[in-house]
Amino acid sequence: MTASPRQTDVAIIGAGPTALFAAFECGMLRLSSLLIDALDCVGGQCAALYPEKPIYDIPAHPAIEGGALIEALEAQIAPFNVPRLLGQRVEGLQGQRGDFTLTTSAGETIRAKAVIIAAGAGAFGPNRPPLDGLDAYEKTGAVQYYVRRRQDFTDRRIVVAGGGDSALDWALSLSDIAGHVYLLHRRDRFRGAPETLARIEAQVAAGKIEKVVPYQLAGLRGENGRLQAVEVATLDGAARLLDADTLLPFYGLSTDLGPIAAWPLDTHRSQIPVTPSTLETSLPGVFAIGDVASYPGKLKLILQGFSEGAMAVHAIHGVVHPDTPLHFEHSTSLGLPRVA
Repeated sequence: MTASPRQTDVAIIGAGPTALFAAFECGMLRLSSLLIDALDCVGGQCAALYPEKPIYDIPAHPAIEGGALIEALEAQIAPFNVPRLLGQRVEGLQGQRGDFTLTTSAGETIRAKAVIIAAGAGAFGPNRPPLDGLDAYEKTGAVQYYVRRRQDFTDRRIVVAGGGDSALDWALSLSDIAGHVYLLHRRDRFRGAPETLARIEAQVAAGKIEKVVPYQLAGLRGENGRLQAVEVATLDGAARLLDADTLLPFYGLSTDLGPIAAWPLDTHRSQIPVTPSTLETSLPGVFAIGDVASYPGKLKLILQGFSEGAMAVHAIHGVVHPDTPLHFEHSTSLGLPRVA
């Protein structure tokens, strides 16, 4: 028996910080919404990539960890009982402004009057190093691409591979609790802020970090997914064996819009052009906010995504209630709308 479609005013594709705040704005305007995300938890990249790393440009928070930001946003939308369809991605979109039907990879069908795409940079995953037997080590956690809980790496011998901000930040963060940290890069030049590079050199001098340059990953040694050593080599063929329990390769993310790229709306290099004043895409009734949205002067900041969410939802009110003018009220006057 086929399940009845879910009914909502606004279907929000994504469950990262921008999507969560858009759900809050929907609640404030008495619009129903639901969140759909390919990840099995809310939070997007904040939860998957840096739950314990501080973010410094969220208003009123001198610093807040990614995971803490998501917890606060979830608490903010809790009064509105927003459904979440997690571990599935939206594959199909049919219909028109005011009457869309979406289908997901889990067989869910959603009827919505408007759609917000808050998919960040699209579906994302790590760029995996081309090493024999990698799968077995990924399954045991000996090779990981995200640091979700810093304490899990206490006393571990860790190879951090990469030359950018993620590799540098996590080498620094873990150097105080790990048994040993190797920082591996193909050249003795790293892409980081001067202050970060200075801190790296200080930890190297203190014996907390060992730079392994100019080397790159060559192989993994171990049994049954338990890592014992990481093989590294130079372009000239010189080789080393690093005793290690854990490999953290930070070679960036591969991203794509997935099925969204085939929808009847304009896209450009995995981004979606929008009208800046409403965040509406070329397909009427479908809006895009956050990193996936593009327009002149766009800044890829969470705080700008929050603003875009508010603007999009205010524009959507006219889609859901075309005959009811929206009289703007500040939250200090409006309070939280009652939820049945």
